[in-house]
Amino acid sequence: MEFLAGGHAEVRITHADVGKRVSVRRLTGGGAGEPAFTDAVGVLTSWDEGVLSITRRNGECVRIEESSLVAAKVVPARRPAAGPQGSSGPSAAPARRRGPSATALELQRIAARGWPAAETAQLGEWTLRASGGFTHRANSVLPLGGPGVPLDTALERIGRWYDERGLPAVITVATGRAGTDEELAAALAERGWAAERHTRVRIAALAPLADLDFDTGSAGSAGATGSADTSPGSPGGAPARVVLSREPDADWLALYNRTGEGGPAGEAAPYALKVLTGGPSVWFATVHHAEGGTAAIGRLVVDGRWAGFAALEVAPAARRRGLATRVMAALAEQALTEGASAAYLQVEADNTGALAFYDRLGFTDHHGYHYRRALPGGGRH
Repeated sequence: MEFLAGGHAEVRITHADVGKRVSVRRLTGGGAGEPAFTDAVGVLTSWDEGVLSITRRNGECVRIEESSLVAAKVVPARRPAAGPQGSSGPSAAPARRRGPSATALELQRIAARGWPAAETAQLGEWTLRASGGFTHRANSVLPLGGPGVPLDTALERIGRWYDERGLPAVITVATGRAGTDEELAAALAERGWAAERHTRVRIAALAPLADLDFDTGSAGSAGATGSADTSPGSPGGAPARVVLSREPDADWLALYNRTGEGGPAGEAAPYALKVLTGGPSVWFATVHHAEGGTAAIGRLVVDGRWAGFAALEVAPAARRRGLATRVMAALAEQALTEGASAAYLQVEADNTGALAFYDRLGFTDHHGYHYRRALPGGGRH
């Protein structure tokens, strides 16, 4: 990788580049048989107290002491080469629209990092997650292998752990693809664990999302900063503007309106921000009403090649105006600048409106999951 500028290596990144894809070279000592320098490429996810955190495409996080930096630069977003007709020409389109491939295990790990629980504990290869009741995902067991003990013993320990936190014992069970948890689902059913909240994990190529025409939801020439979409209630048809930020403001949270979901009254809200802002590189999108208030929101987390979309909401008075598509496009454009190429999201299986919307955006089913809950007297063992 080339760092030289005018014949000299330079550190050409600052704290303002957090969230961007970077290349860095650091001094590693160069002892006998060891290289003097090591290179790393990935998203600069934080730079605090003299330590840089860089998340590589495979999700690995590298921590680098600022004092060890020899050279560094921002890496421009990698876009497919233009065809004879420009960037949207014949040779470019197939590459931009090629769908991603992944195993269920990879997506489960990516999704867990993108929606991290406030508290975790390990039981073999199972992760117990708790976040004061804020969302099922952040308050359930994620089984990525074996628990290291017999199943009945594992269920007893899980029950005690969640009892101590005033939460129900819930296990996330992936299904519908090689390497998922059909056998576990059957074993839990035999023990009286009830199935609930069936969900589909859906994936798509990322670049076409950034190319969406906001009025029609189809691929077009409009970019994330310009379209014929209008701001709700805006006289004269002023363009709607998607504002991206690292933290959700009060208006964003008010439209999301799920900070108390699932837990004892008043106890989930303090955990919501920890979960929502957790992840390698997180962005919040907001579209404001012209007269004030929030018209639409969305959340993005970038983790290596994957961009995860969540919390897409449109206020009732602003629906059917293309704002959901606009938010998706703006977030996708941001993810592309950080080097991502694939998109994923989760939709509850009975949400027909959302499924149809994501169908139009090019998402297809990858696998499914549901939750198994221990019912009172239903048997944790």
